[in-house]
Amino acid sequence: MSHPRNNLSPDNRIAGILTPLSAVRGRNDIGIGDTESLVELAEWAAKKGFRVIQILPVNETGSDHSPYNIISSIAYEPITLATNPEWLPDITAKEYEQMTQAHCVAELREGPVSYAAVAALKRELLETGYKNLNRPKGDKARRRELGDFETQESEWLHDYAIFRALMSWNGDDEVVTNWPLEHRSPEAAKEWMEQLSAQDMAALDERIGFFSYVQWIAMSQWKAVRARFDELGMALMGDIPVGVSIYSADVWAEPGIFDLHRSSGAPPEKVFKSDPFTEKWGQNWGFPLYNWQAMARDNFAWWRRRLSSSREVFHLLRVDHALGFFRIYSFPWRPQENARFLDLSYEQAAELAGGCLPGFVPRDDSTPENQDYNRRQGEMLFRVFVEETGPHRLIAEDLGELSPYVRPTLEALEIPGFKIPQWERNGNHAIIPGADYARLSLATFATHDHPPIRQFWEDWNASAQDPARRDHAIHEMREILEFCGVSEIHLPQPFSAEIHSAFIRGLFACNSWLAVHQITDIFGLSDRFNVPGAVGDQNWTARISGEIAAWDRIYKREITSTIEALRDTGRKLS
Repeated sequence: MSHPRNNLSPDNRIAGILTPLSAVRGRNDIGIGDTESLVELAEWAAKKGFRVIQILPVNETGSDHSPYNIISSIAYEPITLATNPEWLPDITAKEYEQMTQAHCVAELREGPVSYAAVAALKRELLETGYKNLNRPKGDKARRRELGDFETQESEWLHDYAIFRALMSWNGDDEVVTNWPLEHRSPEAAKEWMEQLSAQDMAALDERIGFFSYVQWIAMSQWKAVRARFDELGMALMGDIPVGVSIYSADVWAEPGIFDLHRSSGAPPEKVFKSDPFTEKWGQNWGFPLYNWQAMARDNFAWWRRRLSSSREVFHLLRVDHALGFFRIYSFPWRPQENARFLDLSYEQAAELAGGCLPGFVPRDDSTPENQDYNRRQGEMLFRVFVEETGPHRLIAEDLGELSPYVRPTLEALEIPGFKIPQWERNGNHAIIPGADYARLSLATFATHDHPPIRQFWEDWNASAQDPARRDHAIHEMREILEFCGVSEIHLPQPFSAEIHSAFIRGLFACNSWLAVHQITDIFGLSDRFNVPGAVGDQNWTARISGEIAAWDRIYKREITSTIEALRDTGRKLS
């Protein structure tokens, strides 16, 4: 099989699948998709003619399990790891069987992801592996490999492992401000550790060693995933979240390279009607801003380290919220305070927030001088990123409230952006034909934040039953079908196999280098993975019905239609 770098020229139009790893059901998963499941997905997809698998971030997350709320810019989320003896060789088959039975893994494999239960089981398996490795009769060669890993990755791993050990010491609470003062900074923690008793220091060292071990296992597994993708001629697209949690190992270790006074987010968008705060004020993500001047002093070493580590595993990298590197919308209050501001006027909110309101920084786009300042900042940062990744390896998520300079700057740097057909419109507000898309782009109908295309259609069809909204709804349905090359079809009508086939084929037919269908769109499902602004357990818990091995049977018609579209549109490479 050819190596994917031979196939990743923009001259070749290729197709991909977007899915949260958590949603995939593998033959051996224990309640959530993992590294083994991802390999299984790649093997399935390669046989169909796909060449790219796009996943959401797999960095270690906070307690809300959002893949975009990460507590390390480099460390992998332990729950993504396969923990059977084939992938975790430090445990025995008997230990694995006993622990999975005790945790009722059959129940965990059914229904949505139960994060707490799955995390507890995987922690127990990893703890067992670590203890086995460190027994007198443990594998000495593997212990040496772990030691080599700790040395090679010490630049980030040392502080991370101490941070995670302190987090464990404080009841697995990542909220650093809840910790005692002597734990809240590396300097204070060092002084505290020097005063520990021998017994307490041994206990802390054991935790530091364990969290280093988990990341060694993680890096080993993810590199194995990369190797299998290479063998299959597949490319794996990772995701670089725009921010890190204010309660992250990064902020704890290097607070000076962050701006901790404001909270990053996105401006109000009327499309998000699920949450009144999001509709009025925007999304308050809670991530600290970057202190770009401080980062520049060491030539953006933090970013270079982050991107270099990611490129060891991922062939392509989606840069989340690319607009934020030019200028980012931010709040003068933390998300925990959102409710206080919901019903206030702008004047009242400014008074409560010390004279500040949410807005863009470093500057808004109100003057040509401000626009040029923001443009130059974004261009400088993306040049740094391309230096670390190489050409055509970054995909900029350039969606949202676009400034006029963003896409031209990215195009000049040959960084592909996103094309969502229903929102890509010309000066007359008509949908732009897919044939007119720039080759250096990624086309998709939906990201993880949006409803699948079936839900869009069903919403339009429901609106068409209302006489007051009928004409507008039918117009939207007809527009998107014409984009897909279908004009002779009676409207309105419910979602059907014919409409599903049109959507699959229409996206693949566009000129974009990458055409990526969300997995729910491929299977014609209406399940959502995330509803921005929603609070509760429903986000990031949805899983695709059936194991990968059963998809050809469960979704036979949809898969057959997809394979035909891949072939007919020239995206199925030999």
